[in-house]
Amino acid sequence: MTGSTLAPFTADDYRARMDRAARAAADAGLAGLLVAPGPDLVWLTGYTPPAITERLTLLVLAAGQDPVLVVPALEAPDAARATGAPALTLRDWVDGKDPYAATAAPLDSGGRFGISDNAWAMHLLSLQKTLPGTSYASLTDALPMLRAVKDAAELELLAAAGAAADATFEEIRKVPFGGRRESEVAADLAGLLRRFGHSQVDFTIVASGPNGANPHHEIGDRVIERGDMVVLDFGGLKDGYGSDTSRTVHVGEPTDEERRVHDLVREAQEAGFRAVRPGAACQEVDRAARKVIADAGYGEYFIHRTGHGIGVTTHEPPYMIEGEQQPLVPGMCFSVEPGVYLPGRFGVRIEDIVTVTEDGGRRLNDTTRDMVIVD
Repeated sequence: MTGSTLAPFTADDYRARMDRAARAAADAGLAGLLVAPGPDLVWLTGYTPPAITERLTLLVLAAGQDPVLVVPALEAPDAARATGAPALTLRDWVDGKDPYAATAAPLDSGGRFGISDNAWAMHLLSLQKTLPGTSYASLTDALPMLRAVKDAAELELLAAAGAAADATFEEIRKVPFGGRRESEVAADLAGLLRRFGHSQVDFTIVASGPNGANPHHEIGDRVIERGDMVVLDFGGLKDGYGSDTSRTVHVGEPTDEERRVHDLVREAQEAGFRAVRPGAACQEVDRAARKVIADAGYGEYFIHRTGHGIGVTTHEPPYMIEGEQQPLVPGMCFSVEPGVYLPGRFGVRIEDIVTVTEDGGRRLNDTTRDMVIVD
């Protein structure tokens, strides 16, 4: 993923995001934010360093101050070409000089700062040594909803990524499954995602037969057999925004039990979707889906949360899980993906990306959730 993937956004868009982030930090009692290379930096500035190295790159945000991006001098030209560069001040440093002095200059020497979860320990420890009066909190803890509410342009990109994943499913259901290895079908999925515009494929789970009982099965060389249930879970990034969908297909005619479990998961997924509305707690989505499965006697076989947020990464806050009381807000996007996993036998998962609207929810995946029979 490069900065160019976010071409729909302007310097003003990034300026507004950085202003919003700085204000959110102040509201949370923080002196500012320190953002290392990764999804937060891309979302805030449109800049992805040409390589993630030991050289310090750090965005410094604080309410009432102009944003500052500290970069190695040899990468400053790349940073200056980022779409968001006009909205910030670049401060470069050369090898042999202390990059932490450049970073420390705009910081409150006794402040508490939010810092990217993926910041290197060596950088954080060096900042603490330079400014021993400072303290730090991870962004996930301090501002978990920083990227959670999407604007109209982001929703459009997420919808396009979802449509590309749907097109991938419509094509993959036409290919032969029986007699082929999981890895071969997974390669087909990856090729189709790229064909429909994905620049990055994050995962292509093809879990056949008993492998379907492992929600995060690593694709292997198992030969898919007639009579297998096959869980398909795939996604990645298209134009900088994520897709993630799951459907469960069957090779040949399913048994009555397989149909019953598939129908149960479909009902649970529908219940989770119908629980989406502004003001509802995230855990209500999980509870709604989980109740359907538990009431049918399969509760112990639903072994993961019901959903996760999605945006410039395929997994991010908010999470649809018991105990998460964050209220849903229009513009939030997340998966609704209940499943049932019967050890040694088979699994079923059905997943859509959903966005919160003013009066409920809207699915960003529209392929059938009925049982699909494949060859």
